[in-house]
Amino acid sequence: MSTDALTRRPPVAEPHRASRPDNDRRTRRHGRRSGLVVTGSVLKWVYLGVGLVVALVPFVWMVSGSFRSEADLFGHPASLFPTSITLHGYQGVWSQLPFLRLLLNSFVFTVVTTVLTLLFDSMCAYALARMRFVGRNVAFVLVIATLMVPFQVTLIPVFVELFHLGWLNTYQGLIIPRATSAFGIFLFRQFFIDIPPELDEAARIDGAGHWRIYWQVILPLAKPAIATVAVLNGMALWNDLLWPLVVSTSNDMLTLPAGLTLFGGAHVTDHAVLLAGAVISLLPIAIGFFFAQKYFVAGVATSGLK
Repeated sequence: MSTDALTRRPPVAEPHRASRPDNDRRTRRHGRRSGLVVTGSVLKWVYLGVGLVVALVPFVWMVSGSFRSEADLFGHPASLFPTSITLHGYQGVWSQLPFLRLLLNSFVFTVVTTVLTLLFDSMCAYALARMRFVGRNVAFVLVIATLMVPFQVTLIPVFVELFHLGWLNTYQGLIIPRATSAFGIFLFRQFFIDIPPELDEAARIDGAGHWRIYWQVILPLAKPAIATVAVLNGMALWNDLLWPLVVSTSNDMLTLPAGLTLFGGAHVTDHAVLLAGAVISLLPIAIGFFFAQKYFVAGVATSGLK
């Protein structure tokens, strides 16, 4: 065998040239996709930052204003921080307002009405979701239709009815007309529908009736829905201004938002006092939401409100 044959190397296959443009196109697509992901992430954080600033600035200004004097408020209204800290606003809450009475009325109105709302709304929702009867769907449609009726439309008829019952300036006049909520019924029903019906059948085999199934089977599984309705209704009732003003003509029956509003109109308005009262009235709602936020998020995620 010749030396040339021994030293001759086998031909090396050249790379397929057609694959290079494909690789380049894939690289460019991957780069564009990565760029879009980074841009989307940046825009998301920018939107979140803007929303956070918009949400926090009024709150920070309110808390700051409760520690400022009248001269500071009018001299630097756009400032977020006080030039000098004073407790005049919080001292005025106790000296110029019947604050404890207003706070008691707000607690009674909010807590009792919320408890009654949870009871009545969940019972109605159980009937609409777990019981079979003629006209069930029609009843649910009528409940949903009431969501389209503004509260102000029924305000005068309800006021006249309370007047004839002699319930003006009473706790029952404040509480009973607000003891049900169409939104609460809707949310509970959506949650109850997702609970497996096999649980009802197993309970019936053990001899349980509708009340026992509702109380011992359904409600223990509905903690997220209960927390969601409690937080939403509690916040709405605690901050309600119109209804307590209509039903209560005596200052002894006013709630905290209504009492702060009347104070601002009846005297020379002390803005520091009003801001201090608003900060104090905000604390119970913030604390309640902090402890119920886990159930609140779960209830919104599982009740068809996404």
